[in-house]
Amino acid sequence: MTRLPALGPRGEGWVVIQLVLLAAIAASGLVDPAWSGDMRVAGTVAGVVLAGIGGWLTVRGIVDLRSALTPLPYPRPNAELVERGAYRLVRHPIYGGLVLGAFGWGLAWASLLALALAVTLFGFFSLKSRREEAWLTERFPGYAAYRSRTRRLIPFVY
Repeated sequence: MTRLPALGPRGEGWVVIQLVLLAAIAASGLVDPAWSGDMRVAGTVAGVVLAGIGGWLTVRGIVDLRSALTPLPYPRPNAELVERGAYRLVRHPIYGGLVLGAFGWGLAWASLLALALAVTLFGFFSLKSRREEAWLTERFPGYAAYRSRTRRLIPFVY
């Protein structure tokens, strides 16, 4: 069980907050770059690589969910527990991919604001995933075992 609020019958409020954060991160790339020269080149390269990894993780998570995909944290009525593909690496690959992509965006655009918002997005998805997992644990008897052997958001890290 969790003390985190549902923010709507199926978690609609979580999705609204998520969209606002993602829009703010995207817009933050328009702010003047915080560094230049060799650091800017290195940051751009690292950012593109990180965003690419994040994009792969996000797309793979979407593909692996198939008909169970929903933007809402509350599982669809006909959903099954998915443990294949990206879900072997992390329980929430779409969230993790978006976080990695946000950090990549911040590095590529040399945006301290985007990096700060990426940290905020990481914290947000950590909370949203806890709310979602409370519902998944209620729905799927095997979820607790899956949770105990699989990282939450970032493969091999968290």
